[in-house]
Amino acid sequence: MSIASNLERLHNEIADACARAHRDPSTVALMAVSKMHPAESVREAYEAGQRLFGENRVQEWQTKRAELLDLFAPVPKLSSDTMRSLSPSAQNQVHLIGPLQNNKTTKAAEIFDAIDSLDSLKTAERLNAAAHSLHKTLRILIEVKLSPENTKHGLAPEELPALLRALQPLTHLEPCGLMTVPPFDENPEAARPYFQHLRRLRDEHLTLCPALTELSMGMSNDFAVAIAEGSTTVRVGTAIFGKRTYA
Repeated sequence: MSIASNLERLHNEIADACARAHRDPSTVALMAVSKMHPAESVREAYEAGQRLFGENRVQEWQTKRAELLDLFAPVPKLSSDTMRSLSPSAQNQVHLIGPLQNNKTTKAAEIFDAIDSLDSLKTAERLNAAAHSLHKTLRILIEVKLSPENTKHGLAPEELPALLRALQPLTHLEPCGLMTVPPFDENPEAARPYFQHLRRLRDEHLTLCPALTELSMGMSNDFAVAIAEGSTTVRVGTAIFGKRTYA
């Protein structure tokens, strides 16, 4: 099937999941995870109406972006109030969703619209300095590690309050929510406790950080469960682009 057909099918499945959860489909954004797929695939998805993309590596997106400058060239920044009024899927955005090395923070702040995988104060301080030099405010999600797997990244849940307080003076970063990746399981229901945990963490910290409203959780095999548990962004790659072929 074509990328356009895959997107149409996914939007229908998201709408069905929202109906079961008694939610408005406009409250759930579909992020097309284009990591390890070529620039031509990103362009095809864009031409099919997709506007929100996720990439795992700074260098990979830097290379692909050079082929897509007609779509992702820098544009005048909208005000924060205007950005908040728009659904993420209505904006032309590319987010970094993979781990960020400290030596890549300057380039990441330049070429990404948001960083969805922040997990340390040191990285936050470097991103804030880079965003300051670029005269921009960078939206961020904090990645929380709820899985016991060593391969997963993120901040320990008990460290979240301290990081949120430490972010308050960093005026060029805008914390908007939380992200997590549960352990993969063939049974989508296995992810539910992790999604519930992330939502509880978000709710518990809204007094400390009222802007912390977004929940990026749910992928191809479990996004319906994530939507039922309050996800505001689901991250889907293979179901849109097929198996990864980009080297």
